[in-house]
Amino acid sequence: MILENVKVKPDTRNHKGFFVLEASYKLINIDGNGWALICLDDYACHYVDPDDLKMPRGWKKSISKEVVNA
Repeated sequence: MILENVKVKPDTRNHKGFFVLEASYKLINIDGNGWALICLDDYACHYVDPDDLKMPRGWKKSISKEVVNA
């Protein structure tokens, strides 16, 4: 599951407690421990609380299409 254009809420911190830049990220995965892995590019990734994410419009439709095509 990869979603494009996922944004973070203001004052979002990563799993180490550092602030995360407010930008558009790719949501790569949400792991079993409850952390969402988001990446700005191939080198800058963060684990954040999924509640701190702003999902793009229509994201539920894109997820359901992936499940049907799997």
